[in-house]
Amino acid sequence: MFYFRNFVLAAAIMTYLLIVMGGIVRVTGSGLGCPDWPRCYEEWVPPNRIDAIIESTHRYIATLAGMLIYATGVMAWRRFRSVRLITRPLIGAMALVAFEALLGGIVVLTETPTNLVALHLGVSLVILGFMITATVVSFRRYRNPEQGDELVYKSAFARKSLWAMVSTFVVLVSGAIVVMTHSTYACVGWPLCNSQWIPVHPMGWFHMLHRLIVLLVSIQVVGLVHKAWKSQRTQPAILTTATVLGILYFAQAFVGALKVTLKFPTYLLGLHVATAAAVWAAAVILVVLVGLAARTPEEERLESEQVVDGKQRAKDLLSLTKPIIVVLLLVTTYAGMVVGGKALPSLALTFWTMVSGALAAGGSGAVNQYIDRELDQRMTRTAKRPIASGRMTPAEGLAFGVGLLFVSFYLMVGYVNLLAALLSLAGMIYYVLIYSIMLKHTTVQNIVIGGGAGAIPPLVGWAAATGSLAIPAIFLFAIVFMWTPPHFWALALVRSKDYAKAGIPMMPVVRGEKATAVQILLYTLELVALTVLMPVFNLAGSFFLVSAIVLGGALIYYAWKVWRVGGNKLAWRMYRYSSMYLALLFVALMVDALM
Repeated sequence: MFYFRNFVLAAAIMTYLLIVMGGIVRVTGSGLGCPDWPRCYEEWVPPNRIDAIIESTHRYIATLAGMLIYATGVMAWRRFRSVRLITRPLIGAMALVAFEALLGGIVVLTETPTNLVALHLGVSLVILGFMITATVVSFRRYRNPEQGDELVYKSAFARKSLWAMVSTFVVLVSGAIVVMTHSTYACVGWPLCNSQWIPVHPMGWFHMLHRLIVLLVSIQVVGLVHKAWKSQRTQPAILTTATVLGILYFAQAFVGALKVTLKFPTYLLGLHVATAAAVWAAAVILVVLVGLAARTPEEERLESEQVVDGKQRAKDLLSLTKPIIVVLLLVTTYAGMVVGGKALPSLALTFWTMVSGALAAGGSGAVNQYIDRELDQRMTRTAKRPIASGRMTPAEGLAFGVGLLFVSFYLMVGYVNLLAALLSLAGMIYYVLIYSIMLKHTTVQNIVIGGGAGAIPPLVGWAAATGSLAIPAIFLFAIVFMWTPPHFWALALVRSKDYAKAGIPMMPVVRGEKATAVQILLYTLELVALTVLMPVFNLAGSFFLVSAIVLGGALIYYAWKVWRVGGNKLAWRMYRYSSMYLALLFVALMVDALM
């Protein structure tokens, strides 16, 4: 089951990519880029035309997705024939793939009539639904071999989730009809259509009808998310998926409004399609999870009646985001904006970059506390955190953190730029997946490698201000990267007993205090040398050079004292000063850039 679940996941992802690519074909009008089928202009390699390349790529992805689906179907039939929730969806997917291939050929050869394109999308969504069902059940079966083999919907929330899935399907298909009737460009502006409530052109009515459907379903989605946060507080997967579904749904509407307002830039057209497919995927995942949980109305009623202290909850939500760390990261982000743009950025750009960055860092911190909830209970320093102390359920912490991450990405795309959003996304994945899950508990080099996550914010700021990256931005990344080990190892010296109790392989626990002190001194020397070299390469001026020497000299002194004398008191001073050092160093960079 371990290997099978990963294989069926790959097939589901490929199916998702197929739908996204099909949407890109629609919005770019590349459906006739290859007028024959299955080859393109009677060749297997498409001509050097963008529409032909897009359509050919779509066909190649479709071929690969079909092969993966048939392979998983055969594997399921041979190994897991008794598990109906795995085999039946896969058999259904295999049957629809054959029908989809035939339909795709007809769409091309008949020059993509609207009704067939909408049917083409509808069948693709059903295939994705089947693949997601098999994937979710496979993962649940791997973790719990006794998991039941039927989906049960008894409660009010279960019925809401079913209706939400049906409604999102209607929204997506209606959106495809808008595209294929060429109604996308009939309404420029949002929420009005060409500055009018009542469209003049008939195509405008198609567009406004789609907007009305989106509005009506949005009310339903809000009710679903509200119900989830009341009745699913102990269900991490269900609450998180419901929260993500709500955010993605409104993100889809947000991106749709942006693309109309900004005159349909290509990247927003693609993101709109990808978000729409993600909404459907989240809706199907939620329905399957709810059906597998088979919760009763009584269970959900008792959970809904639990009283939550609003004031304490607000404090806990803020605590989940690790606000002190967020502030330090925002300093480096803003410095990247100033240094990259060689000027103070506009108020609007600053606001949205800072808000999006804070949400990204805060969401990552919240997810990290969910991952470390059991370890936090064993450490004196972290035992009072909201999840570890029991003031919040793990489900609430995870859903809140993941929700912030998604909101951050879409705000960054909408109000900053795509490159900054992608860099921020990379930082989130780096911190949560690479550091928190893969490195923190497995290697003594966790802080060294994981430092890359905290070093990304200056790149985000630079990209926000300039729309690109340059060599100086890499130096900003390197400064934070080199600063991270001595900063956190100083804290690890103070809290070494806590880390040992929790089983985290921090440097002092694995190699001892003396070896850690040596590493702190070495990394500090390298860090200060890096900052002093920046003016040599014309990456900073004399003001920064003086500041780097003064601030770095003090940091070297603290690191030397930790090495020569040792003790928790000096390590704590090193830790505290290193935080101030980084903030002041980046302030010096900003002042230098503005001089």
